[in-house]
Amino acid sequence: MTAENILKVREDSKPIRFKQNGEDGFRVTSDNRSSWFGENLGVPDLRKRIEPWLSSLFQSEHLSLLAGSGLTHAVHHLAVGKSATGMNTPKFKTCGDKISKAAKESAERMSRNGENLEDALRVANELLRGLEILDHDRTDDLRSEIDMTINEFAQSILTSERGIATAVSEKREQAFNVLVSFLMSFAGRGGPRERLHIFTTNYDRLIEAGAELAGMHLLDRFVGTLAPVFRSSRLNLDMHYNPPGIKGEPRFLEGVAHFTKLHGSVDWVTTGEDIRRVGLPFGAESLEPYLEAPGLNGASAFQLMIYPNSSKDRETAGYPYVEMFRDLAGALCRPNSTLVTYGYSFGDDHINRVLRDMLTIPSTHVVIISHDDASNRIIKFYENIGRSAQMSLLVGPDLADLAKLTQNYLPKPAIDRTTFRMAELLRQRFGTEEPSAEKGREGAGPGDES
Repeated sequence: MTAENILKVREDSKPIRFKQNGEDGFRVTSDNRSSWFGENLGVPDLRKRIEPWLSSLFQSEHLSLLAGSGLTHAVHHLAVGKSATGMNTPKFKTCGDKISKAAKESAERMSRNGENLEDALRVANELLRGLEILDHDRTDDLRSEIDMTINEFAQSILTSERGIATAVSEKREQAFNVLVSFLMSFAGRGGPRERLHIFTTNYDRLIEAGAELAGMHLLDRFVGTLAPVFRSSRLNLDMHYNPPGIKGEPRFLEGVAHFTKLHGSVDWVTTGEDIRRVGLPFGAESLEPYLEAPGLNGASAFQLMIYPNSSKDRETAGYPYVEMFRDLAGALCRPNSTLVTYGYSFGDDHINRVLRDMLTIPSTHVVIISHDDASNRIIKFYENIGRSAQMSLLVGPDLADLAKLTQNYLPKPAIDRTTFRMAELLRQRFGTEEPSAEKGREGAGPGDES
């Protein structure tokens, strides 16, 4: 059965639904009609509608990207031909029925079909803290099960990374080229504008790998070189350079973005009073050898900073996640701010709450790009918010497939100065309207500079 696509951009009053009808054609299935489309659509029609709209939004005063697991699955599918490993729900032996029941209730509150690993881990950690307070004899059993669960989950993350890293060279190169194009469409902003903020709920290092290949500099809360340490204080650090022979204000270095992993990372480890990032290679075979380094104090998977896991001796269980969610709210909830979500399923209430607060500011905008909406959470969020003018939707495989998206609908990076110069020259020669090929041949000779 052909998958349905959902599009809502610009002045569309309602989302437009359409299905594939031929190789590059689409048949509209919505009842609503508009002046810009009829019964059928093509890729050129969609591009003319989407690309200029996204180009203008990407040059907002504040721009943020929220990447969910859909990004990892998309790149993994390009490289390997199948989706990345998912989050299998663990089955605890210690108080397993109680944990499963509470996790299911948590999932139902978020309209998810069944609990996932994060739900189960969160409940298990809460239960563990209670057993520790009671000095219960099953405390060690539950702690061991949590440690084993986190270790298996970390191993599944590394397996997905390794699948991409060891894929056939042509497929791997194609996957990373698409990822680099995707990231640079956002990061290539004009100098006077604020830096791009990248947020992700993923635990893998795919964005870091893509940024490295793209030559991007990611600024996060970690300080140091060999074993960077997470710092609560976040100054407005940036990268500038002084052009030769020019005096005055330094200029922004291109290709720099702020980066925040909202749920932690597979290479973050608690060591004593600090949270450090260990030197875990992309796609490593195993995590254990890298936890045996001096200074890590015999850390195990239980010390991995994977949401919602935290060391039992922390005074605030939300550290360091509370700091990163403060960054999320600070970046989004301000005037003239645009957020683009890719592969995020709207299954995290703590993130949705920030998005709801953001949209109370009239000049903000949210662009939702997703391969599908199987759980119907995206449409529910769109309808419940009631601010359709501040939201754009690109949902469906023909719009959000990563390769098709970067090729057809995402704007070119704004650092492409040649495009700007050409556009300015066209305006000078022909006025505000870009001429057709025929008008260009008839109205301008080789020496015409007016």
